Amino acid sequence: MRIGVVADTHIPGRANKLLPDILVNGLQQVDAIIHAGDWVTMEAADELAKLAPLHGVTGNGDGEALYRRFGSRKIVLFDGLRIGIVHGHEGPGRSTPERARRAFADESVDLIVFGHSHIPFMEKHGGTVLFNPGSPTDKRRQPKYSYGIVTVDGGSFSASHHYFSL
Repeated sequence: MRIGVVADTHIPGRANKLLPDILVNGLQQVDAIIHAGDWVTMEAADELAKLAPLHGVTGNGDGEALYRRFGSRKIVLFDGLRIGIVHGHEGPGRSTPERARRAFADESVDLIVFGHSHIPFMEKHGGTVLFNPGSPTDKRRQPKYSYGIVTVDGGSFSASHHYFSL
């Protein structure tokens, strides 16, 4: 199973169009998509949902309609893999990864997907991998735009970043 991982699309504010073609092409063969918040408009969610089943949460840039549809924190299960999803802007902690980790401190998860910083990140903390895909539309000070792919096989998984320029 392949899962596309996206965060911080900030559409339409940071993108010239809805979703970059390179992102849409990269998500064509995924079985599901996770979005870790800061969609900004419902249109971003609707476009991603056309590609694959969509699971997501809201971030600090999202309004009430997106919150009602997605909530702010959740755990999803794929082929035995427990994935926590949170944006990472709320709660105790000095860094976004720390806030994301603490959001699931009382839960058993294998992978935590988060956003907020727009910085691609992957680090193992105890038995949990923390993964931020970066942003496909607002790279801020990063050299490239990015998204992630998580491959799940019988309860084990691998995660990778996919970088691109526009």
